[in-house]
Amino acid sequence: MLSDCAFRAQLALPGQRLLFDYWHEIAGSRTMPARADFDPLKVPRLLPHLGLIDLRDGFDHGHFRLAGTRLRDIYGREITGLRMSEVFSGSSAAPWHSIHLRIATQAVPAQGVVRGPAEGRDHVLLCWLRLPLSDDGVRVDRILCHDVAATAADAERVSEFTSYLAGARGVGYRDPIRSSNA
Repeated sequence: MLSDCAFRAQLALPGQRLLFDYWHEIAGSRTMPARADFDPLKVPRLLPHLGLIDLRDGFDHGHFRLAGTRLRDIYGREITGLRMSEVFSGSSAAPWHSIHLRIATQAVPAQGVVRGPAEGRDHVLLCWLRLPLSDDGVRVDRILCHDVAATAADAERVSEFTSYLAGARGVGYRDPIRSSNA
């Protein structure tokens, strides 16, 4: 597992670092904060990019309790109230299922970059961050999402960053969905 410092170093966008730092601060000495600890007004400029996946009825019934206005642009429709399986379908379903399941079962943050975050959205390059939340401090019952459609400048910065990481991992390294789970 990556240290918090190493995980933060992988975050390509300033908004991701801001949200991660706030999440880490409100967690304190706990593995992860509770939903009640999170005050969206502490990160107002991120609100359009935030989503909240509710897992309280179980992983298979996970749904977007909240979805900021920019998520509609990314996913091509309003996703508030939709189940994860409705948002992430087709060829994107399996990778997202694995990512969210790992966060839910291991209580770890995850981040990455993916082209085509949902069915029919292949033109979107998504920089994503997922952070676990837990009311009881043990079981992940919500996942805080930060999704940003990358601009050309973001894509270049991410490309340089992932090229650097690939070089650091050695020749032949290939990550097919260019994601990193901590």
